Amino acid sequence: MFFQVTSEKQDKKFKLIKTLRCHELPLTNCAFNKNGDKFITGSYDQTCIVWDTASGKTLQKLKGHKNVVYAISFNLPYADKVGTGSFDQTAKLWNVEDGKCLTTFKGHEAEIVCLAFDPTSSQMVTGSMDKTAILWNLETEKKLFDINKHEAEVISISFNSDGDKILTGSFDHTAKVWDAYNGEEICSLEEHEGELSACQFNFAGSMVVTSSIDKTCKLWDLRNPSKSLKTFIGHNDEIMDVCFNLSGTKIASGSSDHTAKIYDVKTLNTEYTLVGHSKEISRVMFDSRGTNLLTGSSDSTCRVWNVETGDCRQILDGHKEEIFSCAFNYDGDTIITASKDNTCKIWSTKDENNFDN
Repeated sequence: MFFQVTSEKQDKKFKLIKTLRCHELPLTNCAFNKNGDKFITGSYDQTCIVWDTASGKTLQKLKGHKNVVYAISFNLPYADKVGTGSFDQTAKLWNVEDGKCLTTFKGHEAEIVCLAFDPTSSQMVTGSMDKTAILWNLETEKKLFDINKHEAEVISISFNSDGDKILTGSFDHTAKVWDAYNGEEICSLEEHEGELSACQFNFAGSMVVTSSIDKTCKLWDLRNPSKSLKTFIGHNDEIMDVCFNLSGTKIASGSSDHTAKIYDVKTLNTEYTLVGHSKEISRVMFDSRGTNLLTGSSDSTCRVWNVETGDCRQILDGHKEEIFSCAFNYDGDTIITASKDNTCKIWSTKDENNFDN
């Protein structure tokens, strides 16, 4: 999927639309639904909030967890359900329309820190600090199987776009790919010398990128998973996050060395080192067109970068504490930022008439 984008659209600046203050404690994560009219935030206050993007109003406050709500997700593309994973060792499934908890999933023995829905929204997988992942059937509300071959905490989890494979990343220095139908291990990606911080399939599901506190990120071709296709070096400190763009042609990494990097998948070269943040970068995300990269940092700011030139387009400044999470909507014209300062902010290039006062 590729897009033609005019320079005028690229050059529009993001304006601060609203600052939202409904959480009582720092935020953990944030995410948009498919069309961007709603988004969710998780918090240390043990709740998840469903927000209306245009008005900034709280649609639902999802209460029921007994500890930090850390992992959150809509069941894309439908977005009529929300999944939450908590430090209380449970996951919950919620109805977006009325905010009711549909199911509570119990089975983990430590904090749940990551979760994902399959593309049909019939299954959800959760990853935990208990070293396991669990695949749940959302229709029967039963556990399908355990993924229990990691030797340390599972901190990243996702389905491929076809929904037949699951990717897990662990503090045991490995990422593993699993058969989503029977839970069998397909391959183990085993070259990192430190704990993994993130991992992701490309959209085609043919490649995986992993990042680690060993200061490297690695690209893997799943047709030959015994050896990485490329080890990207150059960061001087732990890499905290890594991602593909939607077309799978670029990779971005964010590091504790205060920089982000953009890599070309075809040439396997480092294209740009993005310098400007004054503290650790914990989040990186491309917009759907692949023209902009968003970085979130402990320096209390997010930055929007031109992917083609490596230049900083804009600094999103206004939070009083570090940024824990940030996200583009699918159109790439609206951003949410979630902070330790208990607030989230909505930024947009759209005319302010699109938002309620």
